[in-house]
Amino acid sequence: MSKPFNNWPNDAGFDVTHEEREPVELKVSGNIPSYVSGTLYRTGPGGYQAKADNGETFSIDHWFDGFSQNHRFQIIQSDNSTHVIYNSRRSVDPLIDNIRKTGKLTGFSFGQKRDPCASFFKKVMTMFIPEPRAPDDQINVGVTLSVNPPGLKDVDTSKGKKSKGGHASGIQSLWVKTDSAQLREIEPETLEPMGLATQAVLHPELTGGLSAAHAKSDPVTGDIFNYNLALGRQQTYRIFRVSAATGKTDILATITDAPGAYLHSSLITENYFILCVWGGQFAWGGSKILWEKNMLDAIAPFDPSQEAMWYVVDRKHGKGVVAKYECDPFFCFHTVNAWEEPSPSDPAQIDIIADLSIYNNLDVIKRFYYNNIKSTSPASLNYVGEKRRSCDVFLRRWRLPGVNTTIDAPSEAREAVTMHTAEHEHSCDLPVINPQFLTKRSRYIYGLCDRDLSTFFDGIVKYDTETHTPTYWSVQGHNPGEPIFVPNPEGTAEDDGVLLTVVLDGFAEKSYLLVLDAKNMKEVGRASMECVVGFGFHGIYHPQALAAPGTDI
Repeated sequence: MSKPFNNWPNDAGFDVTHEEREPVELKVSGNIPSYVSGTLYRTGPGGYQAKADNGETFSIDHWFDGFSQNHRFQIIQSDNSTHVIYNSRRSVDPLIDNIRKTGKLTGFSFGQKRDPCASFFKKVMTMFIPEPRAPDDQINVGVTLSVNPPGLKDVDTSKGKKSKGGHASGIQSLWVKTDSAQLREIEPETLEPMGLATQAVLHPELTGGLSAAHAKSDPVTGDIFNYNLALGRQQTYRIFRVSAATGKTDILATITDAPGAYLHSSLITENYFILCVWGGQFAWGGSKILWEKNMLDAIAPFDPSQEAMWYVVDRKHGKGVVAKYECDPFFCFHTVNAWEEPSPSDPAQIDIIADLSIYNNLDVIKRFYYNNIKSTSPASLNYVGEKRRSCDVFLRRWRLPGVNTTIDAPSEAREAVTMHTAEHEHSCDLPVINPQFLTKRSRYIYGLCDRDLSTFFDGIVKYDTETHTPTYWSVQGHNPGEPIFVPNPEGTAEDDGVLLTVVLDGFAEKSYLLVLDAKNMKEVGRASMECVVGFGFHGIYHPQALAAPGTDI
């Protein structure tokens, strides 16, 4: 297939080799509100191919394993006008150099397929005598970002590369994360990759290899919450908190009765941390990762009889796991928001309401192989129209009743009640809300929609959870990335603010930073580029000169 599906080209966004190491000013049009002054960072895959010294082209198989590249948009207001300055840099040049020399990818990955010629004996031996770990500078980390994260203030991986004295923007440190316990420090201005750290620097018990790329940040205190997962015969989740005030890390709960699973995100409310163990359990207690050398093929087939489990952890009074719930099985990448409210049947009883973007099985993970999402790839036709219904995303809301109610057998799970499931065309992944409404009742959800118009995401939807109605931004052949909500500091309405999203014009093969009015989803301004920004994963916005607390997504 040489022509893009449905005349919606997107190939240019998947294999980007261009970097903009020296900052350049972008052409601004429209009217970007003055309150948007700040810095937007983006991270995720740039390219996925490398020409090896033997003349062959090596290709990464899965989008989640693409060569990480970081992007920085400075939005500056001066002389009653808006200026946008852009720079970018890859963070895995040593990895690419090694691929060029050897013609192969070393170490573990998310979904890179193993060499089919590898012998059974070799696979067995690598389980007992693991191959050497890839050097730190060849480890690919680039899914989410943290600005000034607590607990890492005194961790210096820069080897003299870090600017002294901080930055005028208030950004003292910048870290990129993935679904492992490894974090990479990035120089906040030049985006030069620095050293690697693990969660063990936060607390000696955080020795497990996996974690959520999306840590959760308390919107009031700035405290960070996440889990650390140790696989093996005894699979152990350690729920931890990093204090923004002291930098100290505490273990809030240890969970040993849940299977080890690929859990990309979690939830917090004002008083609780919620770990939902959905479909995505690792086979053989996680040891299959050693066999496959990737996470995707080590995930057991989806079991429609194995219910999802919710663990509610007290995060203020040291009570550990205070309630458990179960519901019909599903899979999820991204949670949206959760909050506490009085139960409709008994005001003295506190319920938790939780919104998530969910899938009915695991098929969507395999959809994200490059050959399945590029617009000119014949394999992408297997994931359009009715053929891809199993990959549909749905926004779903649950109620976890009586979290503060003591029951006779607290170790037994109660039912998590489904309140509403949005239609697929009204739903989204990479969901965001107004950050001022985190841990509070929220009405509007924004995210990327996939309405069969292209082989990838084809627009941004605003979903009203009260009226169950969508509002879209969508332009033929224009491919948006995750939206970031920037609230109007003088606004009172939940949707008073703008969305920032990086869009690829697939026809022109150039990107632009788009600014949308979050009320009506209409464009108010943009900053046009002369290059392509690859389809990344996530971003983070930091307001101008806001130094504390740290932020996390």
